[in-house]
Formats: sequence, structure tokens, C-alpha cells
Amino acid sequence: MSSTVSRVPAADSAVALTYFKSLLELETDCWDAHHAIVNKRKDFVLLDVRSEELYDAGHVPEAICLPHHKIKEEALREYPQETLFVVYCAGPHCNGADKAAIKLAELGRPVKKMIGGVTGWIDEGFSLDR
Repeated sequence: MSSTVSRVPAADSAVALTYFKSLLELETDCWDAHHAIVNKRKDFVLLDVRSEELYDAGHVPEAICLPHHKIKEEALREYPQETLFVVYCAGPHCNGADKAAIKLAELGRPVKKMIGGVTGWIDEGFSLDR
């Protein structure tokens, strides 16, 4: 008797390897972003893509407020073309980071999403700046 977990067989290891490696090309997590910030190894621009009001209420340290609907080439002019942007929004229940990542990719900018967003940041026990 099989469970609902094993009823659909797992992917071939080569398929799984390709898939999970590709996720790391597109995503980072709160712990890795926090580690880079506190160890002065931040080699990316962290964008809080929520509203300015939510940003002011609490945001990840060193994040810049740039709501996803304001992401345009003129807003990015000060950053070299190769700058890596890491975007986040409220959390898993929000698609603002996905919208921001699409806009950045359309502009030819390197981008990753910080999975978990503010919710994940707090869940990890990290504090927000106000």
C-alpha cells in the first residue's frame, strides 16, 4: 500500500538535480541574505517591493524601498547593469516579489527573489528596521 507521497514516483535524480540547482539561480533565502548583511558581504541590492507605508512600518535592514510598480529603467540608473537585485515582499502569500522580478528581468537586470519575504525574515528570528 502506497502513501499519497510516494504514489507519484520521485523524479529521476538528474531531473531533480537540474531543478533544484535552477531554483538557487532564481532564489535566495532570508538566512543567506541576513548572513551576507551582518558579515558585510552583501554583494547585491536588496529591494523591498512593498508599499512605502509597509516599508516604513518595518523592513529588512539595508533594504531599499522600491515598490514593484515603480521599477523602471530610470529608477535603476544609478546601478551598474550587472548589479544583482534581490527582491522581497510580504511573504509567501504575496506575489509582489514575483512581479518585481519579472520587471527587473525584462529590463535585463540580474535578479533573485528572497523567499519568505518579511514573514520569513521574522520567522527566522531576525529583526526589522523602522
